Amino acid sequence: MGHPRKARKKYDTPSHPWNADRIKQERKIVQKYGLKNKKEIWKAETMVKRYRRDARELLGTSSEHNAQDRQQLLGHLIRMGMLPEDAKLEDVLNLTLEDVLRRRLQTVVHKKGLAYTAKEARIFVVHGHIAMDNKKLDSPSYLVKRGEEELVGYYPGSAVIKLKIPENPKKEKPKKERPKRDSYRGRGRRRR
Repeated sequence: MGHPRKARKKYDTPSHPWNADRIKQERKIVQKYGLKNKKEIWKAETMVKRYRRDARELLGTSSEHNAQDRQQLLGHLIRMGMLPEDAKLEDVLNLTLEDVLRRRLQTVVHKKGLAYTAKEARIFVVHGHIAMDNKKLDSPSYLVKRGEEELVGYYPGSAVIKLKIPENPKKEKPKKERPKRDSYRGRGRRRR
């Protein structure tokens, strides 16, 4: 047992730190979901590994207590929205990293069209512009449960509401007009 004030790590690091294929895949995932760093990927991967490990253990044994544990695991994953409502225990083995990342508040904000990009969605959440049922949430890694997606919106009185983000977030962000610069500025040294 450890000290109660010193929490254990919630993730497992990769077994080999410099695997080029893994690094490229992680970079794509970080870009797609607007994550802060790769530690967030590792947390989600560890969560998936634990769910899959529990499912394998439950599939390998059978008892009355086991049936209750099966229902608890399935019920939890269905409530979290990672599995469909008619899922079986074997479906837990097919869980992927993306199933967990899709349930993050940051991703839900972006998919609902409240932000143009996933990075902007993260900024809105961290700065307190996003609320769930008029209660401010400032954790981008919050896992949104099934049925809570409709409750996600802007925090009342937030300055972001005045930005008037369009209905279709796929359109490009409006560009600001820049003042014109002098023609010779920024070209380096002038030749004589």
